[in-house]
Amino acid sequence: MGTQSDIIQWYRSEKRDLPWRHTKDPYKIWLSEIILQQTRVQQGLPYYLKFVENFPQISDFANASEDQILSLWQGLGYYSRARNMHTAAKTVVNDFGGVFPSTYEEILSLKGVGPYTAAAIASFAFDLPRPVIDGNVFRVISRLFCILSPIDKPQGKKEITQALESIFSNSEPATWNQAIMEFGAMQCTPKKPLCETCPIQEKCLAFEHNKVLELPNKEGKVKVKKMDLRYFDFRYGDKLYIRKRTAGAWKNLYEYPVIEDGLKDFNLVDAIHSFLPQNNSWKLKNKYTCTHLLSHRQISAYFYTIYLDSKPFFLKSNIFEIHKNDLGERYPISTLISKYIQQLENYDK
Repeated sequence: MGTQSDIIQWYRSEKRDLPWRHTKDPYKIWLSEIILQQTRVQQGLPYYLKFVENFPQISDFANASEDQILSLWQGLGYYSRARNMHTAAKTVVNDFGGVFPSTYEEILSLKGVGPYTAAAIASFAFDLPRPVIDGNVFRVISRLFCILSPIDKPQGKKEITQALESIFSNSEPATWNQAIMEFGAMQCTPKKPLCETCPIQEKCLAFEHNKVLELPNKEGKVKVKKMDLRYFDFRYGDKLYIRKRTAGAWKNLYEYPVIEDGLKDFNLVDAIHSFLPQNNSWKLKNKYTCTHLLSHRQISAYFYTIYLDSKPFFLKSNIFEIHKNDLGERYPISTLISKYIQQLENYDK
């Protein structure tokens, strides 16, 4: 039996029962692929079900407000995925008459859809013979063919692509793509691959040469930038004061007034009065510090819970008043802000 048949047979007996595997609806397949970028299946599944329930058709998604979408997306991170998908859904409605495009090139033209996602949708929804290459596939192929070239360099990517094409199933493209990705996720895992029960062990060159744990080889390392964020949770009665972020990873999410970096000689009083006039009296109720990691950022976050004695007048016009219960409900927030709110709830118990 060939490698292709071995992996497909393994998939048919071992695959997980996931809802997007029971549909040919390109919108739902697209939704699952976008959610599962940078997100594990276990974490992403509840979000997928929530989005399908709230927006069963692509037109529902397109017609939703960005705040509605970001509110449902809270906790998944990488919020540009949601914003790009919203833009692309509007494109499908406006430029394609609400019918999801059925060619690889048209799918690829949608905002936020790269070669991997376009190939996945083309394959799973329309049975087009497009190989899908995600991190799991890179790992399986690099081990199976013992490809030593770095997979994050052009030569390594070229060798992976050529090797994959040599065993790609043109007759069952959707099944094959699902099978090899699932194989990487469950059998040929990054740190503890199940080599002893692997159906293609005898064909695996990395196993033969004792290089399984060395592959795939990556040369580049992500440079992590350290930054400080100091948030000021001003409170007056049952009111909070927030702003909408206009750029970066948390674009269009809501947060407390913040000072970023550049505070080697931090002075709380001076910082507060950069937001409020001198005649606004206040009292510090709580301080919370935590570290938060993003893909390219290590954030040291400081939260100051500040109670005001009178209704504030802010020196910065982008700060506005809301009811305290609306933050995170009507106004979507980042995981970092959620972490602080959870701590505050525990503090108040």
